Amino acid sequence: MKYKILILIIAVIFSAGVVCSVIVLNMPKKNTVQIKSGGKVLYTFDLGKEKDRTFDVTTADGRNTIEIKDGKIRVKDADCPDKTCVRMGWLRSGAMPIVCLPHDLIIAFTDDDSGVDAIAE
Repeated sequence: MKYKILILIIAVIFSAGVVCSVIVLNMPKKNTVQIKSGGKVLYTFDLGKEKDRTFDVTTADGRNTIEIKDGKIRVKDADCPDKTCVRMGWLRSGAMPIVCLPHDLIIAFTDDDSGVDAIAE
């Protein structure tokens, strides 16, 4: 009986450690996000400083509605046929950018932490 309880406690501690590790590893290291289209940087945001807002990014191929809320960013709406970028949800990890292939739009965390709040070209 004592061994079963000990094994159960060890399993719970191990499981909690694995869950915490996954959460920490998926958290972005930086708050700086870039929105790119056609290889050009359209916007750069520090999500830690950016106010909640919604705005449109229009490229030659179409329109994406971007939402910044509570220090997170996502594609809220798009006029592309598959809307994969909308279904990707909030940008959570530096390893998984939000991509809209029909509009050649990429939203990703960047290592550039220059303190820039927003840039529009």
